[in-house]
Amino acid sequence: MANYDVIVIGAGPAGYHAAIRAAQLGLKTAVVEKWLNKEGAPAYGGTCLNVGCIPSKALLEASHKFVDARDNYGEIGIRISAVEADIPAIVAKKDEVVANLTNGVAGLLKSNGVTAYEGSAKLHTGRQVTFTAHEGNTQELSAENIIIASGSVPVEIPPCPMTGDLIVDSTGALDFQSAPSRLGVIGAGIIGLELGSVWSRLGSEVVLLEALEGFLPAADKQIAKEAAKQFRRQGLEIRLCARVTGTEINASKVTVSYSDAEGDKSEDFDKIIVAVGRRPYTEELLAADSGVILDERGFIFVNEICLTDAPGVYAVGDAVRGPMLAHKGIEEGIMVAERIAGQMPVVNYDLVPSVVYTHPEIAWVGMTEEDAKATGEDYQVGTFPMAASGRAMANNETAGMVKVVADSATDRILGVHIIGHQASEMIAEAVIAMEFGASAEDIGLTMFAHPTLSETIKEAALSVDNEAIHI
Repeated sequence: MANYDVIVIGAGPAGYHAAIRAAQLGLKTAVVEKWLNKEGAPAYGGTCLNVGCIPSKALLEASHKFVDARDNYGEIGIRISAVEADIPAIVAKKDEVVANLTNGVAGLLKSNGVTAYEGSAKLHTGRQVTFTAHEGNTQELSAENIIIASGSVPVEIPPCPMTGDLIVDSTGALDFQSAPSRLGVIGAGIIGLELGSVWSRLGSEVVLLEALEGFLPAADKQIAKEAAKQFRRQGLEIRLCARVTGTEINASKVTVSYSDAEGDKSEDFDKIIVAVGRRPYTEELLAADSGVILDERGFIFVNEICLTDAPGVYAVGDAVRGPMLAHKGIEEGIMVAERIAGQMPVVNYDLVPSVVYTHPEIAWVGMTEEDAKATGEDYQVGTFPMAASGRAMANNETAGMVKVVADSATDRILGVHIIGHQASEMIAEAVIAMEFGASAEDIGLTMFAHPTLSETIKEAALSVDNEAIHI
């Protein structure tokens, strides 16, 4: 039996960060990863690198550049004729990016001295792990500490069974070789909006069917309203309160039945993407005697430092409570590795940034205005439109705004919300400021480079006390 200080189950973002950090701290570390890529070869990086965050961003960026060149370059004096989207080439470039990064993770594990096992793992009592290689042979492993980082998988719904071709999940939507004439997306959350945006830009008529009454309910309502306006302007058809009840395959079409406020309806689509969320992946992972407890939704139950009910067994990332975001899992993985090594870090779950990588991007951290109102405490709001930013004008990217929510008594920043170009990059400034307990005045007194998009955060902070210069 091979013995380790730490065994990490899963080499997605949470898992490989945990493994590398544990090895850096001098712990004898192993990682078990079962992922196989499209060619059937072992691959590291989990959902995020293989079929999630990274490939979707590659498609989003390529499709945005295509539309920008086709529709917008003329506004800034650049004339381009016959702009075409070579979709197979776009998808191939996406695959190249994925391969480079997954190979990079394998190299990082090796260079840090992490022992990699390619296959599946089952956890038993006493931190014993049965490893089964892809070829079928088994091996027993043990460790003083186990970190479960098994990730998540797309939720499937009975009305929309996957066909592998006409009805697909988010993974299948990354590999279309042509844009469907008419594309239905079940779910208008982050994944649905991002994938819908990609294929709308590349030529599809896109209809998003969302069962919820509100659009992007996790976002600040003012920001969500602006986002809906921008997406509809781009041609995305967003139907709220539309609950899908069934699908039927007719030759090469999919008939979708759904109900909304007007009653029962049906429509035909060339393809359907099911994007109704993700669930924790724990199939075949836990033996009956593992001691690890799942909650009613299938998440592994952990305490504030990600320790399960089983001694010495931790769980991180999408498999546990909290937002299913790679960066949240990364911080949990590093925290647990450092805890095992005797350090005392914590994860600040109040400051987990969220991003929607559409165009314009949407990003936020902390409390929405609705959250602040619900507390009953007095608060103030400052906003600043991207249209008033010199850099945004120069970039021909004036859609959107920045919103700052601050405590009326202390002026401490409670939340920052951005819709606009490069919002995903700008939100880090807000996270850092809030991590150090900054006030709106602190941001207002900070010198920002000019001209930059980041200045909009300063202006929004100044606007909290009606001191913004450019509005």
